[in-house]
Amino acid sequence: MSDVLDVEQLRSETPGCKAGAHFNHSGASLPSRQTLETIWDYLREEASDGPMETATRAGERLEAVRTDASSLIGASPGEIAFMGSGSAAWGAAFAALPPLAAGDRILAGRQEWGGNLATMQAAARRAGARIEVIPVREDGSVDAAALASMMDERVRLVSLTWLPANGGLINDAAAVGRVARAAGVPYFIDAGQALGQVPIDVAALGCDVLKAAGRKFLRGPRGTALLYVRRGFLSELTPSYLDVSSGPIVEGKVEIRDDARRFEAAENSPALLLGLGAAIREARSLGIEAVRDRIASLASTLRDDLRSIPKVTVRDLGSQLSGIVSFTVEGIAPTQVRAALAERGIAIGANGVPYTPLDMAARGLDQIARASVSHLNTISEIALLSEAVADIARSA
Repeated sequence: MSDVLDVEQLRSETPGCKAGAHFNHSGASLPSRQTLETIWDYLREEASDGPMETATRAGERLEAVRTDASSLIGASPGEIAFMGSGSAAWGAAFAALPPLAAGDRILAGRQEWGGNLATMQAAARRAGARIEVIPVREDGSVDAAALASMMDERVRLVSLTWLPANGGLINDAAAVGRVARAAGVPYFIDAGQALGQVPIDVAALGCDVLKAAGRKFLRGPRGTALLYVRRGFLSELTPSYLDVSSGPIVEGKVEIRDDARRFEAAENSPALLLGLGAAIREARSLGIEAVRDRIASLASTLRDDLRSIPKVTVRDLGSQLSGIVSFTVEGIAPTQVRAALAERGIAIGANGVPYTPLDMAARGLDQIARASVSHLNTISEIALLSEAVADIARSA
């Protein structure tokens, strides 16, 4: 395992590490003390000097967050908008596409996140369009070659969840991007579980839109998300609403911003955005490659441990794996496994069909337990979790 990261130092700077073993980083990770203090300091300043006045003084600091966010994913600052959630970011970009018509097609990955899928299905139903699932390869990952054979003049969007919510799979998002770009079809990536866990280069991915929440592996605060919109694609999107920041009226005419901030509302939380900025700076200083390598090593150990336990089945697919480890225990519902582990001070998640409905249906699953590993976790915590799962399995 890589010794590049000073894990003990990082854990000492993360208050939540003292509360128990946290394996729910794909739901929301543990913020550092620096991120928390950045938020608290700003709120104290708001309380004493006034919210609007404090925000005005923080203008340069907030723009620095945009610059840092763009550098994290290989974009330019003008291609970044900040939103309150990943769902809001994805939904805003989708709603800005040209309206669907009868017979139009949307091609989506089998692991598409349920919120995105619901948005697409509702729009397709209204228009008489249809959503088609991109086939998967033998290992369960998206099949870019099969996608290429599906392309025609009625395809309006290709949508892919890069790292699915219900397992360790990492899809080949760049291969999908090459197919979409060759066909001239818009390409959206949900990078919710990728941001902060794996390196992101939007140019290499070939995407037009990418969204991710700040609360997951990046360890930013809840209520923050970033939306990337490729500069050359911006003119094809018409926001579903505007305000005095995104589309002010000047001399009687609406002037929509010519950058990604056309999707931002004038009202936001500077405190949370500055906290997001602190998390981004910390991630960049550590190096996402080092974070990825440590997560991969820890997750591999956990998978091996779980596979050795009778009545436990690891449910991960794919050849390239992330830090999200999904499993089931024979005879015990995943929500019960989560509750039993919580009683021991171990936090995991439990996902149902709504999270990834197409994939869960294809695999005949109704729930999975989800232990998501961070670079903050330790080998001793992996052993603690494995032993606890073994004990729960024996009780079945």
